[in-house]
Amino acid sequence: MEDSAIIELYWNRDEAAIRETDASYGKKLHSLSQHILSSREDAGECVNDTYLEAWNTIPPQRPNFLYAFLSKICRYISFGRLDWNNAAKRRAELISLTEELEQTIPDSRSQQELDSRELGRLLSRFVTTLPEDSRLIFLRRYWHLDTTEEIARRYGFTQSKVKTQLHRTRAKLYTFLEKEGIAV
Repeated sequence: MEDSAIIELYWNRDEAAIRETDASYGKKLHSLSQHILSSREDAGECVNDTYLEAWNTIPPQRPNFLYAFLSKICRYISFGRLDWNNAAKRRAELISLTEELEQTIPDSRSQQELDSRELGRLLSRFVTTLPEDSRLIFLRRYWHLDTTEEIARRYGFTQSKVKTQLHRTRAKLYTFLEKEGIAV
């Protein structure tokens, strides 16, 4: 079913919207949440919470891109669950992703005046400047949290190519942010 038809189901408060959303995007959302949580059960709960949040949010919101809207909600809920699950612990994969980007993205403590929405707009603008391969690799790694091995397998690249592209893209992002006046 087309996204516009699914959104109309939400607007009409038709419960079929949830079934159609699950049929169209359930696997992607489960995969996204499971990459964050490493737990199928927790991921399932987060996806169900995503559907509830979509139900409560549409209307009044009318998303232009349904999957982007749903994945944003799912990531937020999944990271909240991760925080709750690991309140006094550290998770190695998440820390390694953070360390990969920490030299590129400004630290919120040192950039108090930088609004997170402005940073989001800058990142979106940066991503649109990337060649398709680099953009796909960057988004799969830092939005979908795929491993370099999963990215390589998905696109038929070597892991070395994926790692090199990520390194070069982070360097470009660093330069881009500096040109925008963001101290890194």
